[in-house]
Amino acid sequence: MIEPAVVLTILLMAAVTYLTRIGGYLVLRNRTLGPRAMAVVEAAPGCVLISVIAHSFVAANPADLAALFITLLAATRLSMLPTVLIGIASSGLLRYLLG
Repeated sequence: MIEPAVVLTILLMAAVTYLTRIGGYLVLRNRTLGPRAMAVVEAAPGCVLISVIAHSFVAANPADLAALFITLLAATRLSMLPTVLIGIASSGLLRYLLG
């Protein structure tokens, strides 16, 4: 059974994510962004992905290090969504297999 605090945390995280996305749209909907601003906006998802996996760079767990290598390899060849899915799947599978 899922604890109510976990469900509440997930719902609040989803709400904050939605509000930041819609807030950005509302603030910028009547503006034209320059090339530098567009570069920053386009780079943001990659920065978020790095912040999520950065702890694996210093991990001593072989499963985490292998999953990091697989994710980095996928990132050099694929777009963001397949890279994230491969990273999640490889991390889960390798942690299950290698402990």
